[in-house]
This record gives sequence, C-alpha cells and structure tokens, in this order.
Amino acid sequence: MRRVVVTGLGLVTPLGADVETSWANLIASRSGAGPITRFDASDQKCRIACEVKPADHAYGFDPSKRVDHKIQRQVDPFIIYGIDAAGQALEDAGLTEMTEAERFRAGCSIGAGIGGLPGIASESIVCHEKGPGRVSPHFVHGRLINLISGQVSIKYGLMGPNHAVVTACSTGAHSIGDAARMIAMDDADVMLAGGAEGAICPLGIAGFAQARALSTNFNDTPEKASRPYDRDRDGFVMGEGAGVVVLEEYERAKARGAKIYGEVIGYGLSGDAYHVTAPHPEGSGAFRSMEMAMRKSGLSLSDIDYINAHGTSTPLGDELELGAVRRLFGNAIGDLSMSSTKSAIGHLLGGAGAVESIFCLLAMRDQIVPPTLNLDNPSENCAGVDLVPHVAKKRPVRAVLNNSFGFGGTNASLVMKAV
Repeated sequence: MRRVVVTGLGLVTPLGADVETSWANLIASRSGAGPITRFDASDQKCRIACEVKPADHAYGFDPSKRVDHKIQRQVDPFIIYGIDAAGQALEDAGLTEMTEAERFRAGCSIGAGIGGLPGIASESIVCHEKGPGRVSPHFVHGRLINLISGQVSIKYGLMGPNHAVVTACSTGAHSIGDAARMIAMDDADVMLAGGAEGAICPLGIAGFAQARALSTNFNDTPEKASRPYDRDRDGFVMGEGAGVVVLEEYERAKARGAKIYGEVIGYGLSGDAYHVTAPHPEGSGAFRSMEMAMRKSGLSLSDIDYINAHGTSTPLGDELELGAVRRLFGNAIGDLSMSSTKSAIGHLLGGAGAVESIFCLLAMRDQIVPPTLNLDNPSENCAGVDLVPHVAKKRPVRAVLNNSFGFGGTNASLVMKAV
C-alpha cells in the first residue's frame, strides 16, 4: 500500500477566511458565535450561530477571490465555501499548474452533510407562489452535494476520481479517509479531500431546533453557548464553512520537495445500528471506529498526543464519546490532551471532520493544542482527562486522532502523524 501525506490546506471558517487567520483566532481562544444576521431569527427557538463573516469584517470571507461571480449567483453557499477552500489547498501545495498527465491522476473527494438547503427552501417558495416556470434553471446543479467536487474538478481540470461523500456530520472525515484509500490503492496520485456546509437558514435552524439538537439557553450570550463537556451545555451551535486538504502519494510529494504537514496512517469507520439521531448508549460505534483507526495506524495508544473530539456540546453525545475514549485508551488517557474546537467555531456538520483534521495537522506543525472554550463546570466524567480548558496548550504533538460522528449512527476516525 502506498503512503499518503497532506501537502496543502484550505479553510473557510467562522474565525477566518483562510488557514492562518482561522488558526490564530482559534489558538487565541476567540469565539465565532454571534446572533444570526442572515435572516430575522426573532421567531426561532435558537437565534445564534457561528456564521462565516462578510467581506467587510476584520476576518471576513470574500468569495470573489476564487469563485467566479457567475458561479456565485448559481450555487448555494456550501459550494462557494468548498471551491474557495479547495483553491487555497491547491495553492498551498503548489499544484495549481499541473500537466495533463498529472491531472489525469488528480481528483476530488469533497462532500457535505446537507448541501443546498437554503436554495431548496427558497426555490420551493418560488415554485409554490410563482409557478414552476419561475424556478431557476440552475436549481438542481446549484444544490447537489457532489457539485463541490464537480465545480473544483472543472475549474482546475482534475480528471481523476470525482467523488462526494454524504454521511451527515462524519462527511469531512470520511471524505479524507476515502480519498487516502484511493491514493493508497493507486487510483490517484493527488486528491483534494474534505467537506463543506452552509445550512444557516430559517429551515435549517428550525429543523435542528425542533429535533432538540441546538442550544437554546444562550441566545443572549452566543459566545457562551457551545460548551462541550460542561454541565450547562444544552445543544450545539450551528456553524458553516469548509475544510479541504491536498492528499498526495508520499514518494511523489518527496520528489517534488513538497511541504508535508503529516501522514494519514489510520482510518476507522463504523455504524451504531441503533437510532437515527441518538448515539449508541454504550458508545460502541465510536469505540469501534477509533479502535479500527488505531489498529490500521500501527501505533500504540500511548503514541497519540492529541484528540480533536467530535464534542458537539450535546448533553448525551459528549459523555458517550468521552466514555468511549476512556474505554479505548485506558491508562494512556492521562498522557494525552483532548479538546473540542466546536466550542469556538460551532458544528460545521458535513464540514466538521475536515476542518478539525486541519486543526490537528496545525497542532502537529506548531506543537500546540487548541482549547475547549466555556469549560467552566466540567461534568463528573471529565476527571483525569486534559480537555484543554479555556486556553491553548503548548505540548509535544507527534500523532493525532480526529473523531466525527453523525446522524444515522455513522462514525469516522482518522489518525495522522508527523513525517
């Protein structure tokens, strides 16, 4: 099996429109949460979110940098975020210009959990109120989840695998794991992999709130709402954005002198087979996903220095993930750090696993682990675990584990190490 390394990173998050800005704000313990500005949320149970900031903000996102104005008018935000993050990653890897032979061996694996929900909601109103003849001709291809990969493939002429994962909140991690396997199995030499989401709209907020998944107790103090492992947590805060990495076959990357952020060495995936929204009460799916990733990696449990947890700030999910980590790592848990960066950027749904994998790689690069914000009153199950409360922590980081779990009982875990 061929080795797979990461040679490029791209981010669009509530903390910044690029990798370094997002990372600097995360390490500085800043929160991306605030009142919803996209629409009047006064009648919503949840009135807060972690939005990508507009271009005139200090660290806002300007889609015009990498996305043609015509495309912007045709597609939903998740596609725009994904195109931009993919472009950043290619630029970072130095692969924007490839020969035709190289482009035959370069592909995309970029997905989303929900996709074009804002456009689906708005165009359904158009169809109902104005008739089918007024529905946009771009409606379908502006909403489909695989159109991030499709648009990126077209923009950069990538003719290798054109793939899109849809596994709810595990999407980003599954996308990276699947793409790494494609390279390992010689289906491609280079893959853009990750996830995106842009579902902050009336229907999206209402739907998750009605499912009792969102925080509703902190509408007046949004920066306090996402509080993984804290006794006062009451649900997640919806985020948006994208994370995309460039995966590359190791010998190829080494031969061209590429900057290498880390190596993907373990990928685990499992199903709870239990409930559409609730995790298995024993955390068995999460345990088996992590166990598989560790077994594939060939590392010892004591080799893991940092875990970026799924940690969404839901009352049940946080406890079960922590229990699964305790069960797997045993005594080794005392030597590692684990944090939830969702405390700062919210839950990016299908984009979460990819964004958080990038944070893991940056933790290895800079030898610092990001904090868990708002961990003021840890639950009893947190005792003896370094959850990096409030402020980032300098420490050795040689190998990392990233968890992503989703509705439908779908689980993904990735292990990466420094090269």
